[in-house]
Amino acid sequence: QVQLVESGGGLVQAGGSLRLACAASELTYGFSDYAMGWFRWAPGKEREFVAAMDWSGTWVKYGDSVKGRFTISRDNAKNTVYLQMHSLKPEDTAVYYCTADHHTSVMRHTPGYWGQGTQVTVSS
Repeated sequence: QVQLVESGGGLVQAGGSLRLACAASELTYGFSDYAMGWFRWAPGKEREFVAAMDWSGTWVKYGDSVKGRFTISRDNAKNTVYLQMHSLKPEDTAVYYCTADHHTSVMRHTPGYWGQGTQVTVSS
């Protein structure tokens, strides 16, 4: 069973930056066999796709609300995916979940593996 552990969440002021990391383990296949991504979920709101990428960076997608501010990247040697967040807004406040799947086609809707989440709070 794939294990995804997020880190890097916290409290930041509006306009600030934060970098999340997600370490993958217990992989059935190599880390490069998995597309990786991020979702977020805020109280009272629907779960929202944030970003995803394939193993090489050839396929990269972002949610409309984060385009130009967030960047997803991965280090295949470290089995880790990152989410660099700039120009943070109070509406970015949410629990951020790391996701994984073998297929990029599901990454924006129903990825198969999820982490436990890390809280990001942006104060105004």
